[in-house]
Amino acid sequence: MIHGMRKKDIKLPSPPAIALRILEAVKQDSSSFGELARIIEIDPALTTKILQVANSSFYGMPNTVNTIEKALSVLGLNVTKNIALSFVIAKEVTGSESGGFSFRKFWKRAVTCAVGAELLASLLRYKNDDLFVSALLQDIGVLVIYLCRPEEYRQVLDEKRVTESSVFGIERKILGFDHQEVGAELLAEWGLPETISTLISYHHASDCPAEVKMPVNILSWSTMLASIYYGSRSVEKVQQLKAAICPRFKIAEEAIDALVDTVAEKSVEILSFFEIDPGEIKPFSLLLHEANEELRRINLSYEQLVMQAKQDRQKAEEMAVELQAANAKLRELAFRDGLTGLYNYRYFQELMDRELSRAVRYQLPLSLMFFDIDHFKIVNDTYGHPAGDEALCSLAKLVKTTMRTSDIFVRYGGEEFAVVLPMTAQAGCMVFAERLRRRIEDMEMVIGGIVIKITISIGVTTHEPRMRSMDKSQMIMAADSAMYQAKQNGRNRVVVKALQG
Repeated sequence: MIHGMRKKDIKLPSPPAIALRILEAVKQDSSSFGELARIIEIDPALTTKILQVANSSFYGMPNTVNTIEKALSVLGLNVTKNIALSFVIAKEVTGSESGGFSFRKFWKRAVTCAVGAELLASLLRYKNDDLFVSALLQDIGVLVIYLCRPEEYRQVLDEKRVTESSVFGIERKILGFDHQEVGAELLAEWGLPETISTLISYHHASDCPAEVKMPVNILSWSTMLASIYYGSRSVEKVQQLKAAICPRFKIAEEAIDALVDTVAEKSVEILSFFEIDPGEIKPFSLLLHEANEELRRINLSYEQLVMQAKQDRQKAEEMAVELQAANAKLRELAFRDGLTGLYNYRYFQELMDRELSRAVRYQLPLSLMFFDIDHFKIVNDTYGHPAGDEALCSLAKLVKTTMRTSDIFVRYGGEEFAVVLPMTAQAGCMVFAERLRRRIEDMEMVIGGIVIKITISIGVTTHEPRMRSMDKSQMIMAADSAMYQAKQNGRNRVVVKALQG
């Protein structure tokens, strides 16, 4: 199961209604064929696509398949069900082509993975009806995470482009979880067969149960096949594929060459059924031939090629590092208050999600402190708004010198601020709040030759380890309510409000 933090951050989408009906029908063994056919035939577009696949060269049927009933009889219940689910889910789980992430490219690569897995299984004489849909959906967790957390996932993609590290490892470093477990849980919650969700839960794992080792390997190899056409270092990928398969299964390297070319040919056909523009997917052998012809045409020496490749790579790496730095700076600016340089309301909301989930998961205390400058309107009205702005900046500097490095200080809005104190129980937070209140009360700000003094009213609340999981809004409301109670009680004081739970 996805841990507490992930359940709050990652909202698993609801399954498509027709997918649920298909899965439910297949569970009814006595009437599965007829019921499944009726469900599919309700959707003419889905019916057409399944018949197109059934009659494609991918399956090479000797006779025309012109009804869903016939498709069921010649392809089998599981294969027909998986083809239907593939179309339904690919159509449902998508988004707009913006923000540097292409859903069209994602599904294009996913379909190629699925085609590769099916063809590879045939070459290895391995029978598994779930391979096509498992390979198609093995990275669906990427889409779910991106749809829920686009900013963080763009950070994952930026780092992958710069470092060329595994996206799996980068996800765990930046997000604390990975698309493998998100995808597996999504499909399990949707009710897809456990055989599919189990494969997806292991498709990046270095070790897995012996009973799923073969299909997991095929998923891994199908990803390698797709990356030959959609990634870099294609020649290296082909050699890795041969090294992994040929000695183990006593298969000639020429068979892998033929397989790689066939993946391109069949993917173009299947992509058209998914209404995805295949573009120009040329067989790998043709790409190699064209590359060799180009090398002969320009007549560059080996040394020149090495030098050019080195220069191009260095330039690309420099540009990638600059881009990552620029994106990081933009992300940082988006979370900063322009006047004080403190984190802003937007950052605070995401921070509270993370810290509260962490506190619940690891049974740690978490304190939240809200404070507001007393009678700040009088400061603005008496000395002017520029003086008020200077006062806010002076207060921000003082607070930062008072708190610990692990605490997070936020300008919540106007003259209202928040401090999030991880791993801090109520007693510790009260000590800090009182010390801060006194320091601000004693502070004298000289602005425009005039000494200005301010006080603050503070509200405190704490989520203790014994408490149940709760929404961040409950903590925010409690701290805010305590702050207003401090104002009503005469200002320049600290009030604590206990959480219920």
